Amino acid sequence: MKAKGLGLATISYDSQDILAAFAKQRGITFPMLSDVGSETIKRYGILNTVAMELIGPHAKDAELADAIRTYVSVAAPNPRMAGIAFPGTFILDRDGRVTSRFFEDFYITRNTSSSILMRAGAGSAVQGTKISTAHLDVTTYPSDSAIAPGNRVTLALDVTPHRGVHVYAPGASNYRVIGVHIESDPLFAVLPTEYAPSRIYFFKPLNERVPVYDRKFVLRQDITLEGTPQAQAALRGKDSVTVRGVLDYQACDDKVCFDPESVPLSWTFSLRPLVRGNPPRP
Repeated sequence: MKAKGLGLATISYDSQDILAAFAKQRGITFPMLSDVGSETIKRYGILNTVAMELIGPHAKDAELADAIRTYVSVAAPNPRMAGIAFPGTFILDRDGRVTSRFFEDFYITRNTSSSILMRAGAGSAVQGTKISTAHLDVTTYPSDSAIAPGNRVTLALDVTPHRGVHVYAPGASNYRVIGVHIESDPLFAVLPTEYAPSRIYFFKPLNERVPVYDRKFVLRQDITLEGTPQAQAALRGKDSVTVRGVLDYQACDDKVCFDPESVPLSWTFSLRPLVRGNPPRP
């Protein structure tokens, strides 16, 4: 992060004493800010309102249990959790203005910092794999080389059509739109592909206008390694996990439309263990 000109700080509702003890235990040297009473968390509009129900009159209601497991904790919740924030990340400029934000829908899911940086426009430190077809040159790389259960990571594909060739973007009908399709795997959740802006191509013989890519562009595909207790049990004893899929597309030039293609893809990640245990009491 420092190499990219970024600083890092965390904020939570924990006391200074608890944060100091946790930082010492984990060897943390970046600032950890204490928001006692969750005043800043409330001003940012990210107070975990589901956790607040733990100290309300409906804490024992059965219908609250699913929301607790989704937005608070898969472990046994307790009233001390009231006041936590919905987990997420803000990126600020040097004037303190928020330029982007990244939040999770499921409490056990966490964006990795490398995935956040990639989605914010930075590259990846992981070496890419190059693939060439008759129509495209592709370099594919993940945001992270090692992941833990619950991590959300980004798969990027730098795609360069050959000279005079275009492929079809979302919105094109009667053609196969380029897309990443991940094989179904109960250990992974697949999010929608993020597409780069396209341009409109006019094909004079058919008097049609279609969205295409005809110069280098990037596709980003986010996936999450499931962090549920069942997924953690299935991952126990494994050193790595592999994600497989295909890049589907149809390429054309100014005269010919070629047959649709499917290019095999795969990414292998080393597995990191979850950090477990409560912080020491001060």
